[in-house]
Amino acid sequence: MIPVLRIGIAGLGTVGGGVLRLLQAHADLLAQRSGRRIVVAAVSARDRHRDRGVPLDGVRWYDDAVALAADPEIDVVVELIGGANGVAKAVCETAIAHGKQVVTANKALLAVHGPDLAARAEEAGVALAFEAAVAGGIPAIKGLREGLAGNRIDGVFGILNGTCNYILTEMRTTGREFAEVLAEAQKLGYAEADPSFDVDGIDAAHKLAVLAALAFNARVEFDDLHIEGIRQVSALDIAYAQELGYRIKLLGIARRTDEGLSLRVHPCMVTEASPIAHVEGVFNAVVAQGDFVGQVMMTGRGAGAGPTASAVVADLVDLARGLKVPVLGIPAARLERAAVAPMDHRRGAYYLRLMVVDRPGVIADVAAAMRDQQISVESLLQRGRSPGDAVPLVIITHETDEAAMTRLLAALGALDAVLEPPHVIRIEDL
Repeated sequence: MIPVLRIGIAGLGTVGGGVLRLLQAHADLLAQRSGRRIVVAAVSARDRHRDRGVPLDGVRWYDDAVALAADPEIDVVVELIGGANGVAKAVCETAIAHGKQVVTANKALLAVHGPDLAARAEEAGVALAFEAAVAGGIPAIKGLREGLAGNRIDGVFGILNGTCNYILTEMRTTGREFAEVLAEAQKLGYAEADPSFDVDGIDAAHKLAVLAALAFNARVEFDDLHIEGIRQVSALDIAYAQELGYRIKLLGIARRTDEGLSLRVHPCMVTEASPIAHVEGVFNAVVAQGDFVGQVMMTGRGAGAGPTASAVVADLVDLARGLKVPVLGIPAARLERAAVAPMDHRRGAYYLRLMVVDRPGVIADVAAAMRDQQISVESLLQRGRSPGDAVPLVIITHETDEAAMTRLLAALGALDAVLEPPHVIRIEDL
C-alpha cells in the first residue's frame, strides 16, 4: 500500500481551521482522488486551547512552528502563519532544508522571497506549492502555470482584494462614503481592525507580484510595483463614474511593454461593458491575456476559510499524487530580473475631478493649463450653479501620458479657484 501523506500545519487561524475541517469532511473523497490518505500528524499555533471545530486527539502539538518544520515524521509542512519574514519564512526555509514539501498561502512571503525560496526548493528536490496565496479558491496559479503553458502571456490583471471590491461595490450601490462602508466591512469581518494592507493596495500588490513572476517567468522585485489604495475614492467620484458609463475598481495590472513590464496597483475606471466591471462584493477576478488563447477570466471568492482551504488542499492532493512542477513555471536559475517600465510612461485616458469656485473664467484657466501640457478634453461635466461657492468640475481626457498628467495636476493645484487637490483616476481599456 502507498503510505499516508503526513502533514504538519503551522498556523491554525481562519485558514488553518478551514483546512482541518475540509480534510476531515472529505477524507474518503481525497483518498480516492489522490490514491493515499492525507493525515494531519502535527500542528502549531499560539493558542493550544481554542476550539477549532475538529478534534486534535493524537496530533502532535508544537509551540515552536520552526521545530514542527523539522519533525522527521512529517512529509509536508503547510505554512499558514503569514508575513514576509520572521517565523513564516523560517518555517519554510527549515522545511525545505529538511527535505520536506511545502504548501503555503503566504502571498507576502512569495512576493518578497519567492524566487529565492523556489531556488532552495528546487535544489533540495522538493515542491513549494502556493495555490492559496492568490485569489483564494480561484485556481489562478494552476491556470497560469499549467493551463496556459502553451501561451506567451502578454498581460495579467484583476481584482485581487475582496475587501476593496466590497467597499467600492457598497459605495456604488448605497451612495455612502468610504469611511462608513469600511466600518461596516470591519463589523462583518470583511476588513481587519487595521485595514491598511487591504485598502492601501499592499495585499493586492503582493498577489500581483506573484502573478507577474509566473506570467512572465521573471524575477519581480516587489519594490518595483507602483501601489495606490482606495482611501481617496469618494462617493462623488463613483456617482460620476456611473453617469459616464464606468465603474471604479482597484486593479492589479501587469503588462508587457516595449520598455519592460508595467506593474501597478491603483483604482481604475473600467467601462460598464467590461466583464470585470460586474465582479462585485467580496469576489475576486484574475484575467490573463495569452497570444493563442486570447483573454481568459477566472472569478470566485478570493478569501475566507472555505475558499482558501480549498486551494491549500488542492496542493496537498497534487503532492499526494506525486505531481511536481517548477515553482515559478521555469527553473529558478533561469529567472531573470524583470525590466520595469516607468510609471511616468503609462499612457491612457484619465478622469479628473476639481472642486472649483463657481465664477467666470475658471474653465478657461483650466483649459489653458491643459493646453500647456497638450492634454485634450473628451468630455466635461459641471452640474448646477452656485456663484461664489464650490462646485465639482469633471473632465475626461483623451489619451495622454502619466508625466503630463502629473505636471497638469501641479498646475491646476496652484490655481486660486481650485479649492482642494485635484483628484485623478486612470481609465483602463480592458
